[in-house]
Amino acid sequence: QVQLVESGGGLVQAGGSLRLSCAASGSIFRINDMGWYRQAPGKLRELVAGITPGGGTNYADSVKGRFTISRDNAKNTVWLQMSSLKPEDTAVYYCTASVVSRAGLSLNDYWGQGAQVTVSS
Repeated sequence: QVQLVESGGGLVQAGGSLRLSCAASGSIFRINDMGWYRQAPGKLRELVAGITPGGGTNYADSVKGRFTISRDNAKNTVWLQMSSLKPEDTAVYYCTASVVSRAGLSLNDYWGQGAQVTVSS
């Protein structure tokens, strides 16, 4: 019914920048909150950033001042602009969206396929 496709992952050096993109498609009636999570090997998944339909944002303390989340409701797309990257930012990044589907008008959370971000020192 709904798919989230991520792009923009890759390998960068410490101090560099990278932008992740996540586009939702399918039987979408409305998208509520969207966000980005990340998970590094041996660590728990953590919320990196979240954004409301109206543009309200919240960030993990570890990325405040370095990462920026944004969205375009008309395009059903959310971005994560990452700057001043550190090796500890290395992880698989997953986008997520709370979607009201046209199919039964049900509310569900959907996830992207994951994007590997590797920051070298």
